[in-house]
Amino acid sequence: MRVRSAGLGARTLRARLVLFTTVTLAVVCVAMALATVFVQRSHLYAELDQRVRDAAERSQGGLQRRAGDPTDLGFLNERGQPIGTVAARLVDGEVTAAEVVTSNGRHRPLTAAQRAALHGITSDGTLHTRTLPGLGTYRITAARGGGPPVLAGLPTDAVQDTLSDVVATEAVIASVGLAAAGAACAVVIRRQLRPLGRVADTAAEVARAPLDRGEVTGLTRVPAGDTDIRTEAGQVGAALNHLIDRVESSLAERQRSEDRMRRFLADASHELRTPLASIAGYAELMNQGGTKIEPARAWRRVSAQSARMTGLVEDLLLLARLDEGRPLRATEVNLATLVAEAVWDARAAGTGHDWQLSLHLDEPASVTGDPDRLHQVVANLLANARVHTPPGTRVAVAVEATCARRVIRVRDDGPGIPPDLLPSVFDRFTRADTSRSRSAGQGGGSGLGLAIAAAITQAHGGDIGVRSEPGHTEFTVTLHRSGDGARY
Repeated sequence: MRVRSAGLGARTLRARLVLFTTVTLAVVCVAMALATVFVQRSHLYAELDQRVRDAAERSQGGLQRRAGDPTDLGFLNERGQPIGTVAARLVDGEVTAAEVVTSNGRHRPLTAAQRAALHGITSDGTLHTRTLPGLGTYRITAARGGGPPVLAGLPTDAVQDTLSDVVATEAVIASVGLAAAGAACAVVIRRQLRPLGRVADTAAEVARAPLDRGEVTGLTRVPAGDTDIRTEAGQVGAALNHLIDRVESSLAERQRSEDRMRRFLADASHELRTPLASIAGYAELMNQGGTKIEPARAWRRVSAQSARMTGLVEDLLLLARLDEGRPLRATEVNLATLVAEAVWDARAAGTGHDWQLSLHLDEPASVTGDPDRLHQVVANLLANARVHTPPGTRVAVAVEATCARRVIRVRDDGPGIPPDLLPSVFDRFTRADTSRSRSAGQGGGSGLGLAIAAAITQAHGGDIGVRSEPGHTEFTVTLHRSGDGARY
């Protein structure tokens, strides 16, 4: 239903835009037509009113040139009287005679009903609209001037017919224009919204992808031609592509995180299983009460494996705390003293190596941090150099202090880190020896030492890096001076 709704939505949008445009044009056309009709009506009635006044003046002038009784309407016989002209004589406001010019040029008297429609018209020159039964609607005025009052009127049929023709013409033109405009708008809107339809299709295709499981790669993108930010549809397309990029990268990161978690759990399970299996084996031998192994030796091996398992669990708990961002202890730490003590400890543990220490201090090498954890960083780096280099290797440790930062460098001239291992050297359970069947006596660790060093350094707001090639491996720990950049 969601996939179908994208196409339906695009079609609905096009229909609504066409309807809105057509309605808008129709409103504009109606407004223009009404304005035209009102202006034309005003002009036509103004012209008709002037003709009515002229007819009244001519009628009065005709009476002034000839004598006649109050019923004399002989002036209607004069030339120039249009068909349908109504004339009447008024005496004391009463209509004494009233006639109309017929279509054959003659005139006939008005009926009583028609004359009754003329009552109440005063001879002050005001224009009135009256409906005369059988004759239609008239514009009428009564004028006195210098002679007897005379009433004159002309029909409005011509004006109404003209207005009707104007309305009919405008309706036809508007209908044809609206139909043409609607078709043109439909074509233009369809063409302009075509990129938006393709964007909707892309969104629908992405929505069909199985985003909730597995590795998600190669999601469909909006074509480059539909991502022109100079157009509204292009802006939508570009924004959708950016969103898809973000979604794909997030899903890829989620997949990598899940893979790391699975690897982490598998490695942690194996590392814990090995000492547990040893402890269980020695315990079984001791329970049998045989003479295959001395109890004292068995207890020593159980204690060693327990210590190994305890150390592994403590390392895992430390990484978990650092991942959660738990605050560290914050005190003033002298890196020179701390590193010197760590080098002395490493020299005692690795007598076969050549250990060197140098200090390059422009100012006191003090930082704010957790001294135990910082000591663990240096100890792990020194242990890494001792374990993975042969006896006789020179390990040079340097402490540098400038006004902006503190740097610890651990260099050795051993065989170096394999190039394929270098990018993941700070990942958890990363080991040069990938065998999972090592014993503690073989020397290797759990693969957490460098990961812990990196996590502690980052928790102190610092950076750790490594450069390695055969004959030269250098780890660099960079920390800020006291009070700068640490997270506590």
